[in-house]
Amino acid sequence: MGCFQVLEDHEGITAAISHWFSALGIRPAPHSSTHRPALLVVSPRAALRKSIKATCRTILLPGDTPLAELDLQAASAVSYGAGPRNTITISSQTGDRLWIALQRELITVQGCVVERQEFPWRLPYGASPYSALTVAGALLLLGVSPEQLSASHQ
Repeated sequence: MGCFQVLEDHEGITAAISHWFSALGIRPAPHSSTHRPALLVVSPRAALRKSIKATCRTILLPGDTPLAELDLQAASAVSYGAGPRNTITISSQTGDRLWIALQRELITVQGCVVERQEFPWRLPYGASPYSALTVAGALLLLGVSPEQLSASHQ
């Protein structure tokens, strides 16, 4: 697992990722400010900031982010959101159950391929669907399989 960094605005994304790691018995690599992270996660509200300057290997960001206002250096970018052009999106929602869809394959920070597919995700009370996409996308890119995510939500 590579190191990662989350840019968020009190949305609970870092805490949710940490909770998943704990539940799955995974110890993430610590992030050092002197090294660029393998994964930079930009939350929905953090993307609304006037500018973000960052260097990373892979960035996960909302698909509707105005890219002109971002100063990013990344080898690859993965988008999430409601639109069909995003890599990670919601195919349906019933109550607290989302079906998250991978519109195209992902390459994890370890170099593994995650094929196109859909999987269920239970939305915690009061959580935003966009925050759920952010957490799910980060976990997938950090090497947690869709099967592990689905099994935890049955």
